Amino acid sequence: MKRVSCGILFFIVVYWYICVHWKKEDFMDQMTSAMLELADMDTLASGDSFLHRRHPLAKLLLTILYIFTVVSFPVNQLSGLIPMVLIPVLAYQMADLPLRTCFYKLRFVLPLVCAVGIWNPILNREPAFSLGALTVTVGMISFLSLMLKGILSLMMSFLLIATTNIEKICYALSLLKVPKVMVTQTLITYRYISLLLHEAGTMWNAYKLRAPGQKGVHISAWGSFLGQLLLRSMDRASDLYQSMEMRGFHGSFYYAEVQRAGRTDWLYFLIMAAVILLLRLVNLSALLGGLLV
Repeated sequence: MKRVSCGILFFIVVYWYICVHWKKEDFMDQMTSAMLELADMDTLASGDSFLHRRHPLAKLLLTILYIFTVVSFPVNQLSGLIPMVLIPVLAYQMADLPLRTCFYKLRFVLPLVCAVGIWNPILNREPAFSLGALTVTVGMISFLSLMLKGILSLMMSFLLIATTNIEKICYALSLLKVPKVMVTQTLITYRYISLLLHEAGTMWNAYKLRAPGQKGVHISAWGSFLGQLLLRSMDRASDLYQSMEMRGFHGSFYYAEVQRAGRTDWLYFLIMAAVILLLRLVNLSALLGGLLV
């Protein structure tokens, strides 16, 4: 399990490290910003709104249902997908979270999601309909549909994380009978990221002392830097695992206080699930368009 954990963390660090240095910005500023982002997520999850008080299992099931429903829309059915925006907008209001917070936190992921179907308008030029002088092609519709699916899925995923801390999410996963190894791996990986950032910061300080005035790590030192970070991470992971075993760890954690889902929790789940399924079965955009015409 330790080897798998180190491998996953290593690739996370590689991706994050390349993204940071590709922009040629100060490494420590980026490190501090990343730590503040993690702390801010924990602060958001400790709120006391209506959605924060709901049982984590109900929120997790609703998120899974919403994502599967959004993905199930055909790529050419953009009109039926647009009303699904109402669900996250309503949920963010119940959580007292502004939408701009979501888009700011996901600012690095959203461009990748939006670029998934960027070639569709070029590869598929079959006309679908016309808006005056503009001819809308099937490729344009599929591109917008894929982009909207990704954005909506990210919005609901972020809402779950922003209203439920990682211990409660892992507790909900355990209630769904997810294998303990996967649940424990998720919790350890999330909690180890801040420690990993601290290790990278220590290495960066040592590098700056040996290369004063240099902005960023030189490309010739990338391999040794990442290799040393991997070795230091493995050593720290080994020490942490031994400490966990000395404190009675036997492969699973007590993720959160055991709590029963109340009537309000399941009523919230049933109402929201009914609205999601209704929007999936009924094309609200076409229905309203027909009424207006």
